[in-house]
Amino acid sequence: MTVETDILSGGRAGKTEGSEGSSKKGSRGAKSSRTIEQNVLDALVYRGIVSQADVLAAVDDSKDGAFDLGTVLLDRYRVPKDALGSALSDFYQCPYLPYDERTVIDADLLKPLNLDYLKKNLWLPIARRGSLIDVLTSDPHDLDKGWDVRRTFPGMTIRYAVGLRRDIEQLLHLARGQGTSGSIGSILGELVNEIHLEPAIDPVSGGVDENDSAIVRLTNQVILEADRLGASDIHIEPYADRKDMAVRLRIDGTCFTYMRIPAAYRRAVVSRIKVMANLDISERRRPQDGKIRYRLAKDREIELRVATLPTAGQDEDVVLRLLTAKQPMPLDAMEFAPATLQAIQALAEKPHGIILCVGPTGSGKTTTLHAILKHINTDERKIWTAEDPIEITQDGLRQVQVHPKIGLTFATAMRAFLRADPDVIMIGEMRDKETSDIAIEASLTGHLVLSILHTNSAVETVIRLLDLGCDSFNFADAMLGVLAQRLCKRICNQCKEAYHPNRQEYDELVQEYGAQDWLTVGIEYTADWSLYRGRGCEACNRTGFKGRIPLHELLRGSEEMKRLIQARSRTAEMLPLALTDGMVTLVQDGIRKALQGFTTYRQVRAVAMK
Repeated sequence: MTVETDILSGGRAGKTEGSEGSSKKGSRGAKSSRTIEQNVLDALVYRGIVSQADVLAAVDDSKDGAFDLGTVLLDRYRVPKDALGSALSDFYQCPYLPYDERTVIDADLLKPLNLDYLKKNLWLPIARRGSLIDVLTSDPHDLDKGWDVRRTFPGMTIRYAVGLRRDIEQLLHLARGQGTSGSIGSILGELVNEIHLEPAIDPVSGGVDENDSAIVRLTNQVILEADRLGASDIHIEPYADRKDMAVRLRIDGTCFTYMRIPAAYRRAVVSRIKVMANLDISERRRPQDGKIRYRLAKDREIELRVATLPTAGQDEDVVLRLLTAKQPMPLDAMEFAPATLQAIQALAEKPHGIILCVGPTGSGKTTTLHAILKHINTDERKIWTAEDPIEITQDGLRQVQVHPKIGLTFATAMRAFLRADPDVIMIGEMRDKETSDIAIEASLTGHLVLSILHTNSAVETVIRLLDLGCDSFNFADAMLGVLAQRLCKRICNQCKEAYHPNRQEYDELVQEYGAQDWLTVGIEYTADWSLYRGRGCEACNRTGFKGRIPLHELLRGSEEMKRLIQARSRTAEMLPLALTDGMVTLVQDGIRKALQGFTTYRQVRAVAMK
């Protein structure tokens, strides 16, 4: 098989030997290109990723020049991007670097280069570490590109990575955006230059303080990027021994290192955040917490909860939680199982009683309660809420921000609400016995009360309140339902694929769901039975997951359950009755959603198993 189209660049191979005006270097490049294509394509065929017939067809499809061969293989013949990248990596004996929107490109490396030239020639300098420069290219064996790189960076050691044409073009587009004066890449370039220009710079203070313009811009840009990427938390992690400070983001529940900042500026960045949060910058020995109101645009702002903790080396870690002001979601968009949705809607229409939403931090409890409030938010109902902080706002609610430092606690707010003629009360969290007792009493005196607890399951919530000292008879009379929930990673819709699991995986599902309850699912192990997984693509940064899906567990206050609560029974007695009454556990709800193709059983285990 002879292939003349460059698999990566999409252009014709270099001049063939004997062509007029061809040089020895050019002929070597052409020979290399033809050999590259043959080896890479043969590797894909050998690995069973694509058939030889499809390869030949793809080559023919790419000859019209509308699309390069790599794009044709990826889009028309469904060759996995990772497989193509792996074949290139094996051939060139260097790493394959896919596109990642979180890549920070060193702006200084781009200064002597024209981006249009780089797009035409398909190479891009990524980062510099001392005298070593990482360069991404479509063909590490291309001699012409190699000469250009060495002329651009004389005396430097070049380390190549191979990439696909579309990835390099996307990174170049990203580089255009990062080439502005306010980008993280350019700001880091300024800071690195300061270190090089001032060899006697103080390794602790960095010679700058929290008011330095570069530090201010860098801190602002990190917040902007975290919001753009949909992060829930920013982790600022300085290290001793002049090691670069790490900035990590948590997206869809998982942390990853987003960037590193020169160690000399770690104190300045931390102090800048403390100034923004009105914290004491001179106090580094004890934890502090505060808030930042940050305006992203004229009509949009976010609130960040800030926590600082002293760490080794007389440094401080900072964690910022992004609280984006959002509109409430409709209850029927919360992805409840149909039976659970009907039960929640029925409970929300009750004139009095208490509904609890429980789960760990960041599991969507506040979002769920606001969805319930949206469902019952009418002119006929007066609704008061006490929250810390107020994350979601909606018309018709009278929302109060608690301030424990001035004595406005949840318990204080509850007492005030009872004098303000409420129909419905929502309490951000029942943290102590006092707040719990007032909430239970309010629900018994003709009010519908919604609140949050941090517990693992619905049944454990009942035990927790009884252990706090709440009156078992009052709570049994007041309880309408307890909704436990988790957020589980969702399979990426762009790269979701079906696969046939083995018998062991099927048996594991049956065991965890419950052999008796599995009969109601009605699925047997057959040759055409499939589960789903994410292959990994650009949209999900090759993780196979994008976004999250909620898992729910609803315990309802039946008469028999209320008798067990009054008798202060333990979990081992309440759980079987709850299952008999029709409660679907978190694991069961997760397995159902895995069977429907929303998530995987491994992800369900990660968040719902004890």
